[in-house]
Amino acid sequence: MNTSTVSSPSGPLAGIKVLDFSRILSGPYASMVLADLGAEVIKVEPIENGDETRNFPPFKEGLSHYYIALNRSKKSISLNLKSPEGLQIAKDLAQQSDIVLENFRPGVMDRLGLGYDTLRASNERLLYCSISGFGTNSPHGDKPAFDIVAQALSGVMSVNCEPGQAPNKLGIPLGDMAGSIFSLFGLLAALHERNNTGQGRHIEVAMLDSLIALQGYLSQIYFVTGQSPQPVGTQHPSIVPYGSFPTSDGHVIVACLTERFWHNFARCLDREDLIDDPRFALYASRLDNRDALEPIIHARMGQDSTAYWLKRLEDFDVPSAPILSIGEALEQEHVSTRNLVETVTHPQLGDMKLVRGPIRFDGEGPAKATAPSLLGQDTKEVLSGRLGVDAATLETLISKGVVKA
Repeated sequence: MNTSTVSSPSGPLAGIKVLDFSRILSGPYASMVLADLGAEVIKVEPIENGDETRNFPPFKEGLSHYYIALNRSKKSISLNLKSPEGLQIAKDLAQQSDIVLENFRPGVMDRLGLGYDTLRASNERLLYCSISGFGTNSPHGDKPAFDIVAQALSGVMSVNCEPGQAPNKLGIPLGDMAGSIFSLFGLLAALHERNNTGQGRHIEVAMLDSLIALQGYLSQIYFVTGQSPQPVGTQHPSIVPYGSFPTSDGHVIVACLTERFWHNFARCLDREDLIDDPRFALYASRLDNRDALEPIIHARMGQDSTAYWLKRLEDFDVPSAPILSIGEALEQEHVSTRNLVETVTHPQLGDMKLVRGPIRFDGEGPAKATAPSLLGQDTKEVLSGRLGVDAATLETLISKGVVKA
């Protein structure tokens, strides 16, 4: 059988082949980062409608913003995994792959005939990564899990609000993304290990586990004090002053994580007397007297505009920032200077903007991305290039509903 490879990008993971059965967010974000790093990612999508996110509004000329955001630089094949021929194609591709990625509920891939033990039997070097809401041995294991479910069970929603207000979900889907990020850690570590042992691994990551792992000092506050951290809005549970402060026409972020920055801020406020005030002289005393200090800051900062304070805070070397909208953030000078947005050409939409990956090697960011594929756009290329399937066989597979191209 002809097993010549299809074209693949350059980068530190060039030559690594990823077979991606994941959908929506927690898996696709991980496979997108692998593609940014140079891996060849083949995304397997259901033959009927593809990844569910292809149907999430808003759309641009029928293409979902959601799918576009998470599927750059991948090849799309559309496959009927319930057909014997489709299942065999998936197994043949997995036999050639370095990584298989999936984010179904535990047990689904086994029922499809694509579980770890099955695929590893013909590819002992395979790294098989499973992302799920709760993992295989959780009491929640059979329950459906989405980002907001993981956020609620992790505790992070309970502190993501102003005091006395209703709990709120994080503005970014960190439950999903945390699962993706930790799966990348596991995959890259397992790739390194495989270089020494020649053996693959089954990497399992749960979204809820990942969010709990990201709680950092919040968990330790509970372990140290026996009390759950309470919501403080933009403020910090143990550092004062820190957070959003009102100006005469808006708000400014100030973050005084060291005594030097606190002293700089007091001078910036023309209140150098606060430095030696015993109520505010040390971290602990400022925390104990937050209710006395913050009104003083509010009163002074409310006298002048946001622009005034941003300039003055910069002059006094105080960590600070305006609160930007998403659009303002994407249009700021930092983004253009760091080349964080690039333009790619889509076969249907023409030129479109995408956010680039943030990792740089030797000062260079990831290779230029390719636009997210249309459903099944790369089926013929992958099956002929990877598996040596001839044109007549391809047409037969299409006519039988095994693949869509």
